[in-house]
Amino acid sequence: MFSTDPIQTDSGLPVRAPLSLTLDEIVKAYDVRGTVPDQVNPELAHALGVAFAVFANSPRVLVGRDMRPSGPELVDAFARGVMEQGVDVVDLGLVSTDLVYYAAGTLDAPGAIFTASHNPAQYNGVKFCLSGARPVGQDTGLFEVKRLAQTVLDGHGPLQAASAGSLSSRNLLEAFADHVVSFVDTKALRPLRVVADTANGMGGLVVPAVFARIPQLTLEVMYGELDGTFPNHPADPLQPANQRDLQARVVTGGFDIGLAFDGDADRVFVVDEAGRGLSGSTTTALLATTILRSHPGATILHNLICSKAVPEVIRENGGVPVRTKVGHSFIKQAMADTGAVFGGEHSAHYYFLDNFRADSGLIASMFVLDELSRAHSDLSVVRKPFERYSSSGEINTQVHDVHAVIERIAEHFAASAQDRLDGLTVDNGSWWFNLRPSNTEPLLRLNLEAPGRDDCDQWVAEVLSLITSS
Repeated sequence: MFSTDPIQTDSGLPVRAPLSLTLDEIVKAYDVRGTVPDQVNPELAHALGVAFAVFANSPRVLVGRDMRPSGPELVDAFARGVMEQGVDVVDLGLVSTDLVYYAAGTLDAPGAIFTASHNPAQYNGVKFCLSGARPVGQDTGLFEVKRLAQTVLDGHGPLQAASAGSLSSRNLLEAFADHVVSFVDTKALRPLRVVADTANGMGGLVVPAVFARIPQLTLEVMYGELDGTFPNHPADPLQPANQRDLQARVVTGGFDIGLAFDGDADRVFVVDEAGRGLSGSTTTALLATTILRSHPGATILHNLICSKAVPEVIRENGGVPVRTKVGHSFIKQAMADTGAVFGGEHSAHYYFLDNFRADSGLIASMFVLDELSRAHSDLSVVRKPFERYSSSGEINTQVHDVHAVIERIAEHFAASAQDRLDGLTVDNGSWWFNLRPSNTEPLLRLNLEAPGRDDCDQWVAEVLSLITSS
């Protein structure tokens, strides 16, 4: 698949990155992400390949990609950069992000997947991990990769090795599916009808492979064709509009549960039999309850956007809750630091100690199905103990100066308890909110929670008014 020849255009001339290209625009807190070809192109991918090979300092690097049309060319260039440093490349082919984490854990090698997760078709990027699926984020090496890549783009990067690395391929889909189902006693799962909306993303590959191992489950897949142009709807289930097709199908088809995966299939949102979606907080609390049965007294992480119900449920079930920043590299590092067995985020990333501390929507799905089987009740009943407050959901606002807005609002609520763990969190006792800059988009994100819907709507209107006032 990969070529060791220089990258060329149809005219035969070498491809050059646009002069306007700046890594500052696309290197985020825990991945690389931008538009193709103006921000992410083969020259950039080649520079990242050189940089990651030097940074990772490993004899081999695992490389995979999602279904985006720009993926093959970018992977080709990245692999060439890696091999120029005398490092072998293992091509994993089309993969989900959690499959790459599994590969990095089981093969004990650093990995990279070309994906832009839930972003639209014109985007692509890279998520990195080290051997053992250890994270690579802003505090764990991503900025060093950025620095090295910039030297390559500037024409004075590391010298090529005396001999190039080799190329091989590896298909780990079946082994990964075995790994996913190992987290639960599949024989104890009761017959359930499941519909999964994979949004033309990588779930179309990995979800059927996993469910094929559990014959008592009936699976229907919506939009299972791998198509990085996303012809049906965006692959971002965090947005309620992108769950509507699934919610309708759950009801019309009489399914017990619906599962909505994002583009690289590392996240999952859950829909009950009545067509109502569970928030990431509700699912985190449900999974925490399940996991604490087999790990009594364990530490469980939740990011600071999660509902107050999450730490309450963890304590009620004998666990120790720990609040963290938002983002997978932060959570993985916190798991290593605290020995946590599980971590959950409002965005539907769920992390498991026995999955190399990495997140997996499929493993989370197995635990939800296990809890649903154990309860012998509908999911609409199972969810109720975990839903105690009213939430705004994530409200995004584009403002001229996000940091100035945050400081103005902090001053407005100076009499309330505040912290700066991640953005600004203001706790007013009966209600709280968090306001933080996006790590991947030029937005200010508001999450607010209150005892009831009327209170929630009232305080959202007030805080939004403060955000948008000049």
